[in-house]
Amino acid sequence: MSEKKILIIEDHTDLANILSLNLSDLDYSVKHADDGLKGLNFLENESFDLVILDLMLPGMDGLEICRRIRNQNNYTPVLMLTSKSSEIDRVLGLEIGADDYVTKPFSVREVMARIKALFRRVEAFSISSENCDKNNITFGHLEVEIDTHKVSVKGRSVDLTAREFELLHHFVKRPGRVYSRAQLLDLVWGYGHEGYEHTVNSHINRLRAKIELDPANPEYILTIWGVGYKFNDTLGVH
Repeated sequence: MSEKKILIIEDHTDLANILSLNLSDLDYSVKHADDGLKGLNFLENESFDLVILDLMLPGMDGLEICRRIRNQNNYTPVLMLTSKSSEIDRVLGLEIGADDYVTKPFSVREVMARIKALFRRVEAFSISSENCDKNNITFGHLEVEIDTHKVSVKGRSVDLTAREFELLHHFVKRPGRVYSRAQLLDLVWGYGHEGYEHTVNSHINRLRAKIELDPANPEYILTIWGVGYKFNDTLGVH
């Protein structure tokens, strides 16, 4: 297995050094940027397996960096560092596409556990994609290419964020299965997000806006009232 590369974007030098030392002890390769613009420059010129991203940064804040990562269809996991008083920012971060967050002050041991959990989820998702019976799945006018993360509707390419694609992937793998919001949170966002079911709703709405011909009357992702969502299994798979 190749060495994993981690980028820390954090303006608190002592905190960044502590994280770097602990990550290096786990044989991860670590780079550090002490402001948002430097971090963005690293991201534009190198590939990383994980970004540890502070919310409050000079140059460019963490929310904007996360937004730019996801707008470029960059599937790098993002772990956000937030203060206890910034719940609204945590919610925004999750909705923009952050994979997890840790509040300051935090235990370094907890951060290491979160990082390992993120890597396990990424690896499990990759294995699931590799073991999928079909790499190109078509339902009606919707085509999903699992390996390349490409999605099209009526032949028109659709740009999805990493989180939106992961949601869609779970649905098309098991059409007809009903998922509660809590189950989708656990599958797609991982542990630690209890109480953020509205994040699932927001992502479902955005996904529908991109893949449904009529988002107000969805054909693919159906709401099961009082339970959750399912992918329409009456369309047939090709």
